[in-house]
Amino acid sequence: MTREEKNDAIEVLTGKVNNANIFYLADIAGLDAETSSNLRRSCFKSDVQLEVVKNTLLKKALEKADGEYEELYSALKGNTSIMFSTVGNVPAKIIKDFRKKSDKPLLKGAFIEEAIFIGDESLEALVAIKSKEELLGEIIGLLQSPAKNVVSALKSSGGTIAGIVKTLSEKPE
Repeated sequence: MTREEKNDAIEVLTGKVNNANIFYLADIAGLDAETSSNLRRSCFKSDVQLEVVKNTLLKKALEKADGEYEELYSALKGNTSIMFSTVGNVPAKIIKDFRKKSDKPLLKGAFIEEAIFIGDESLEALVAIKSKEELLGEIIGLLQSPAKNVVSALKSSGGTIAGIVKTLSEKPE
C-alpha cells in the first residue's frame, strides 16, 4: 500500500468516524470463510457496516477525527474490525448471537454517543442499551397510561353516576 493509498484510507475512515455516533471495534480473527461471510450477511441485514481495518490507519483516523477517542487506542492491538451502526445495541446483539456458535467475534471497544466502552466484559451492558425508538415507545406508554386510567375511570363511573342521579330523581320526597 503506497503512502497516497494510506492517506486516502485514513481520510475515508476519518469521514466515517465523524459521521458515526456509534461504532464498535471487534476481533474477528480466526473465523473461517463461511462464518465470516455469515457475520457479514448478518451485519448487512441489520444495517451495520463491517470493515476490517489496519490498527495504525484507524488510530491516525481517530486522531484526525472530531471527538475524544484516546481511550480506544489501547484496544487497537491484533486483528481489528470496525462496525458502524445507527442503533446503539445492534452490533452488540450481533456479536452475542454469533458467540452462541463460536468464541468470536470478541468485543474490543465501542463508542456510543460520546460514551466509550472497553473490553469484552462490556458486551452485556451494550446489549441492554435501549435504542432511541425503544425509549420513545416506553415514554409514550408511560405518558398514556395515566390518561387511559382517567378515561376508563370516567367511562365506568359515568354509568354509575347516571344511575345514582336517576335513582335520586325518582325517589319520593
